Amino acid sequence: MRTKRFKPAQISAILQEYDNGKDVSTISREYGVSKAAFYKWRQRYQGMDAKSLKRLKELEIENQKLKHMYAELALDLKVAKEIIEKKL
Repeated sequence: MRTKRFKPAQISAILQEYDNGKDVSTISREYGVSKAAFYKWRQRYQGMDAKSLKRLKELEIENQKLKHMYAELALDLKVAKEIIEKKL
């Protein structure tokens, strides 16, 4: 089953509706988002506007790429050390 991806502006709008007094069950039915996902969004993004939420998402993606690059470089270094030790 394919999961739905919400853009930062949509998440911000959904959280804003909750702040304006809309019920969680109504929001989850209307947008097709689970209550658990809604509460996770509320925990993470409460009080953020769409612009800062978008920037946070971009930083999370960049951080993930950097972690992946570091893991590859660490593996390359480990392999290179093993090769050098075998030659000596």
